[in-house]
Amino acid sequence: MHVNHRKLLDAIFAVCGVPDSHFRPISSAVDKLDKTPWNVVRNEMVHEKGLAPEVADKIWSYVQMHGSADLVGKLQADAQLTGQKSANEALEDLDKLFRYLTLYGVMDKVIFDLKLARGLDYYTGVIFEAVLTKYQYNPDLGDDQVAVGSVAGGGRYDELVGKLDPRQRRVPCIGASIGVERIFAIKEVQMAELNIQTKTVETEVYVASAQKNLMEERMKLCGYLWANGFKAEMAFKRNPKMLDQLQYCEKNQVELCVIVGGAELEAGIVKIRDVITREEFEVKRDQLAGELRVFLEKVRQRTNQSSSKQTTTN
Repeated sequence: MHVNHRKLLDAIFAVCGVPDSHFRPISSAVDKLDKTPWNVVRNEMVHEKGLAPEVADKIWSYVQMHGSADLVGKLQADAQLTGQKSANEALEDLDKLFRYLTLYGVMDKVIFDLKLARGLDYYTGVIFEAVLTKYQYNPDLGDDQVAVGSVAGGGRYDELVGKLDPRQRRVPCIGASIGVERIFAIKEVQMAELNIQTKTVETEVYVASAQKNLMEERMKLCGYLWANGFKAEMAFKRNPKMLDQLQYCEKNQVELCVIVGGAELEAGIVKIRDVITREEFEVKRDQLAGELRVFLEKVRQRTNQSSSKQTTTN
């Protein structure tokens, strides 16, 4: 977790000589430092946002600082910075926050990072972002890396409700958002590294037919399976090829396939096929639900054991 304070950032800008009207544009530039080299950000500050070069360099002397709770004391010893009321308020807030995090035993997961700015204007206090340390962006590696930005972030905004409320009541607030797409992107990479396939359907049992003109029999079996609590499906084609049906099961990791044909109908049985091992077993129609539950349990135990072995090996 990277943590900073909006009031502290504003105080740094004031000490460095940034005009009040430039606080937010300069804050947006600082926010790019996690992915952009300082010389590029400095060029933006000076040539695009009209900041004096010496002011930009003074900002850099502050925002490159990062560390743990002891950085608060170092900043409190900066007489020029603590001449700003907002800086004192921010450092008191952070000192209390870090003390509480230490009591909870999680301060080792927190970095006090002065370049953290977050772009939204309504933040008034502590701001934070969560990153995955293994997948942080490294500017030296360029595009040849698996990396994402923050996977969660938020902060304090004590004035936002008052701006929307006709009575302008001051309501203290803090909020956070989670980067679901970024988290899923990393999970996909991790699963690929472990050679774990992603199951994209919930289907447990696929109903297939080995011959033509058995669509209604497949429909009847699906209805029976649904009524007994199974997640089942069948091909929508009237006469699907057997190979296509089995390949669908393999591609989508459907554990079991129930197969019906003319001979099975006459004998009052169906076949249960284990999609992975390709073993087939004949069961009576009136015993199908019970037998399927037994087979599903075996298949899931096998899958869990396989996943555990892969995780241990990797």
